[in-house]
Amino acid sequence: MKHLTHILILLPLILGAGCGDSDTASSSEAWVWDLPDTVPEPRVPEDNPMTAPKVELGRFLFYDKKLSGNQTQSCGTCHLQELAFTDGLAQAEGSTGQIHPRSSMSIANAGYAASLTWANEAMVMLERQALVPIFGEDPVELGMANMEDELLRRMRDDERYPEMFAAAFPDQADPINLDSITKAIAAFQRQVTSFKSPVDRWQQRDLTALNESEQRGMALFFGGTNAAGVEDAFECFHCHGGFLFSQSSDDAGQVFNQKFFMNNGLYNLDEDGSYPPGNEGMYEMTGDPLDKGRFKPPSLRNIAVTAPYMHDGSIATLEEVLDHYARGGRLIESGPNAGDGRNNPNKSALLNGFEMTEQEKQDLIAFLRALTDDELLNNPAYSDPFAE
Repeated sequence: MKHLTHILILLPLILGAGCGDSDTASSSEAWVWDLPDTVPEPRVPEDNPMTAPKVELGRFLFYDKKLSGNQTQSCGTCHLQELAFTDGLAQAEGSTGQIHPRSSMSIANAGYAASLTWANEAMVMLERQALVPIFGEDPVELGMANMEDELLRRMRDDERYPEMFAAAFPDQADPINLDSITKAIAAFQRQVTSFKSPVDRWQQRDLTALNESEQRGMALFFGGTNAAGVEDAFECFHCHGGFLFSQSSDDAGQVFNQKFFMNNGLYNLDEDGSYPPGNEGMYEMTGDPLDKGRFKPPSLRNIAVTAPYMHDGSIATLEEVLDHYARGGRLIESGPNAGDGRNNPNKSALLNGFEMTEQEKQDLIAFLRALTDDELLNNPAYSDPFAE
């Protein structure tokens, strides 16, 4: 929890900046969401309304290496558009070369996430989450701890930013501040949406969008009967249901935040169901042994381009992921992480294993691949402006 200490110190400074009318959208046109009818609008904080100048500022900040202490990385370094805003690494690497215990989560549809990290139920606001990679110290990501003044100096000295900040926050006398930086980054992330996959087109009644294998896989995913005659054999949609393909979702119309965490039998190091030290899920925040190994089920949208899988990138392929769930937990026969995840005492009751034919396996993978949104991967509105 060391990474929270510096951030908590910063919060009063940030929350006190830009108050009053500085964040109203009165001087800008109302934001229009590009969403299908099947998808609700994301929840937007009242003090950070969406505007085009703010989103564009956030795009520049997201990709700007000036936001790292040594100016070697940006937010976009660990969130590559062509990989659905992941980085292809099993474990992320920070600007100082520190290897993180977990993999980088996709920011696509982050505005719909009920919680924003793998295992912290308190982190629910993009505006506050942005502080963690910038100023966090354990692990170091962008490495700007104790360099707040330097960060603001870099912004003020850049030939683009004074004008961009003024356009994004027109009611502020001095708009270049930490509050504005985090709000702009959050606004950019909130509008990175992904709902144009073949599966989405099928759900909008384009009956040519999915081939027969993808349709069979979709039926199995949502509870269809498998070759052994078992209905809902795979239990997929219980943890990865809804428009987000994750039960851990939120939107503007929900009354209650749907935070959801689970243990999927990935490890089982001892009789308490421990996971590798320093990567034990919600237990690290709560201290409750029952929370060992409990992580958020990520959205399966664009899952085919976000390998490797699991919170620590320890499963390489979708085929191996399905084998893991078919077994009901992973067996590691030797080494420091030896144990049978199938017997983890904290494992979700939904994960009991199942029989799966090779055809069913290929159909499920075909369906998962059909969740890839090619427009997300190529949309210039989400791209790196410094590469243009």
